[in-house]
Amino acid sequence: MTLDVLRYDGRKRIRGTLGLSGAFALMALAFVAFTPLITTNIAANEQFEQVITDLPRPFIEAFGLESLSSLEGLLAGEFYTLFWAVFFGLYLAYSAAGSIRGDIDTDRMDVLLSNPVSRTSVLVEKFLSLLVPILVASVVTPAVIYAGTLFIDASIAVEELLMVHVLSIPYLLCCGAIGLVLSVLFDSRDTAQNAAIGLIFSLYLLESFITATDFGWVANVAPMAYFDANEILVEGSYDFASAGILLIATLVLVAVSQFRFTRMDIQ
Repeated sequence: MTLDVLRYDGRKRIRGTLGLSGAFALMALAFVAFTPLITTNIAANEQFEQVITDLPRPFIEAFGLESLSSLEGLLAGEFYTLFWAVFFGLYLAYSAAGSIRGDIDTDRMDVLLSNPVSRTSVLVEKFLSLLVPILVASVVTPAVIYAGTLFIDASIAVEELLMVHVLSIPYLLCCGAIGLVLSVLFDSRDTAQNAAIGLIFSLYLLESFITATDFGWVANVAPMAYFDANEILVEGSYDFASAGILLIATLVLVAVSQFRFTRMDIQ
């Protein structure tokens, strides 16, 4: 077999990918459409500035409330922090958590491994099929955002818009790799997928609320600590080192999954 598993799983993800990309595109378009109303009201509202001053710093950073007076800030603080990083990360971890364990539970893994294909190839190709939703959504979403800005007064820096998607790919792959590990650790698909959702959301909360404390270093275990849409869209700063850390973490997690999968009993 030559990438047959990747092609098969990639095709299975197309329908979900189209729905996911459409949902992200519509949500992003809504943010763009309402940006003039939101940013104008916030900029002229002294009470909002006072609320921001009074709120705890971790709460402000968790929900991206500090830069809502511009299109870039609104997209970075709300859309890319919550919808893209959290919900897309949850979807990929959940999907990956059901990839290996799901086929074992339905006895499809036995049929697959009866062919001349190694367990390592099966695991790696199933993981790489996550690139289908990641790449399609990463092309559709910025294109819709840019097209939407052509109909409002606000504009957006195209380079920063593209870079936020490029630098989110290592983060999204890392979320998928976390789900892949859980897929070979637990003995049922439901348990693995529930654990994936719980773990990713817990890491998001940990990174959001512990950063400003004396134990802020603990947040470094969360992939969210290495992807900051505000830095890219608002400040125009690109952290390639963090992207490299995420890629290394992804490779380590895939290697751990491969080690476990090649030694586990799938009967």
